[in-house]
Amino acid sequence: EVQVVESGGGLVQAGGSLRLSCAVSGFTFDDYAVGWFRQAPGKECEGVSCISGRDGSTYYADSVKGRFTISIDNAKKKVYLQMNSLKPEDTAVYYCAADRAGSVDVIKYGMNYWGKGTLVTVSS
Repeated sequence: EVQVVESGGGLVQAGGSLRLSCAVSGFTFDDYAVGWFRQAPGKECEGVSCISGRDGSTYYADSVKGRFTISIDNAKKKVYLQMNSLKPEDTAVYYCAADRAGSVDVIKYGMNYWGKGTLVTVSS
């Protein structure tokens, strides 16, 4: 059974950093892409970043490019989202998702396996 579990959310001041973790089970990274989405109150869900376990290619939304970095730790079976230079508009529930896909384009079309989310709050 494929499972993804997020952790690492919290309260941080603007300009600060947080690292989100996504612990995965039930699949190997070779065959899957893992992405991060976020949803702020009253806003649509946004695909933030994605990484292909097959070739390591990455995707970032324009809103986070240059500030966020996604990575895989194969040994720990975790995917990380390092978030730097955080802004109040980054406040949202962040979700980790996985799908059996080789391309990071999957983030644009929907992903099958979702975690329950972790809240990130950035104060001004």
